[in-house]
Amino acid sequence: MFLGNWADKTPNKPAMIFASNGQVVTYRELDDRSMQLAQLFHARGLRVGDRVALFMENNPRFMEVVWAALRSGLEIVPVNRFALLDEVSYIVNDSGAKAFVTSSARADVARDVPPATPQCHVLLMCDGTVDGFDAYEAAIAAQPVAPLGEAWAGSIMPYTSGTTGRPKGVYRKPPQGQLISEQWATTTLFEQEYGFGPDMVYLSPAPLYHGAPIRFARAIHSVGGTLIVMEKFDERRALELIERYRVTHSQWVPTMFVRMLRLPREVREAFDVSSLRFAVHAAAPCPVDIKREMIEWWGPIIYEYYGATDGCVDTQISSEEWLRHPGSVGKPAPGMKICDDSGEPVPDGEEGFIYAEWNCDIAYLNDPVKTASAHNPKYYNLWTVGDIGYVKDGYLYLSGRRGFTIISGGVNIYPQAVEDAIINCEMVRDVAVIGVPNALMGEEVKAVVELMPGVAASPETEAAIIAYTRSKIAAYMAPRSVDFVDALPRLPTGKLYKQGLIDKYRAK
Repeated sequence: MFLGNWADKTPNKPAMIFASNGQVVTYRELDDRSMQLAQLFHARGLRVGDRVALFMENNPRFMEVVWAALRSGLEIVPVNRFALLDEVSYIVNDSGAKAFVTSSARADVARDVPPATPQCHVLLMCDGTVDGFDAYEAAIAAQPVAPLGEAWAGSIMPYTSGTTGRPKGVYRKPPQGQLISEQWATTTLFEQEYGFGPDMVYLSPAPLYHGAPIRFARAIHSVGGTLIVMEKFDERRALELIERYRVTHSQWVPTMFVRMLRLPREVREAFDVSSLRFAVHAAAPCPVDIKREMIEWWGPIIYEYYGATDGCVDTQISSEEWLRHPGSVGKPAPGMKICDDSGEPVPDGEEGFIYAEWNCDIAYLNDPVKTASAHNPKYYNLWTVGDIGYVKDGYLYLSGRRGFTIISGGVNIYPQAVEDAIINCEMVRDVAVIGVPNALMGEEVKAVVELMPGVAASPETEAAIIAYTRSKIAAYMAPRSVDFVDALPRLPTGKLYKQGLIDKYRAK
């Protein structure tokens, strides 16, 4: 079914509830407003295939902008709400967006976007406005509450997170001749894999602009469920919301698991999480011990998928399967291969680049060189995002990412394995492992650590963390040094902005 069907069937049902203040957006409100905005886009000259850039926090208007684009045959381009002017302007220009929608909460950056994006002629700001922008609320209020004559299905065009460089638009050929009322393939997948349906209550603890949350939100509204939106993640608050709203589904990243598990046991166990049926995680590998603790706490409802914003890679694994194959991300998808630097497949058990069969029309927007480099040099139908892994007993395991591999004395060291060991140390709240120059070995391993509250940064703490790591993994993989920081540069999605950390140390 489609959003409009649920607006007719359950008009007063909450489509979204905002955690900070309990504000409700009903299905009727979401459907009506998205129709009005779709009418506005059409009246301002936008047509099928045009793009709308959305620069907004987790705001009650966010999904109505998304649905307005989807029901108009337009492509929605979500922009990181924390991005600064240079990156916002770059994405708007690179994507060729003709419309730019933002909020007054981002006015400090948004006010300077119009002069830098001359091709973007529809400029809307909600919750207040500044020079150069039309007031969103007044603009859509002047439009009829009616669907466009031809409600062609639009799509979402994400930009990569930029953790390894400047973000790139991930262009997939939009659906041709498909009506928005037709079933979206991802909705069918979520219904089959995760039991999506009208009775679901989904907690979204992450920013909606990110690839997975925006897709999950679209699917939830397609099946008539309710979306609980956290404006900002807080581990205790997340547990409170699960109990309060009897949440049935949720999606997480491993750092969120770590922070919930770091709560005092009496605090986290005081909340009733028995309503949860599916807790899905992705975005980064989850340390084995952390995931095992989560399964012990929440039961076998933890599901993992491995995928990428900029690729067709996709595997899935349940708790039961994972307990039989700890550390795996599931069985390789059909056509998936592990290949060496020359592009040839390697035997099972041997590490290499993870390639997926290129069964979708995908490219990096305006970057044919980067697009070509993502293809296997021997088998053009295979595509990689640079992840490294291996297959064992029919299951895929992740090792690391191209560009982050540390080469010390000619030996490859994958930071993820070191991070997985260190994060289990009770003194550590968060960790990043990088390679830094070493005159003899080429590179050496450095850990950058955020300590738990009450733990002092000192030479003794550094020595204890190194000793702990050596007790868990091979000595050559352990850090030679540990630096302490107040907070690591994580994106709001939970992903670590590791390239920025590497650049910082290289500049020293």
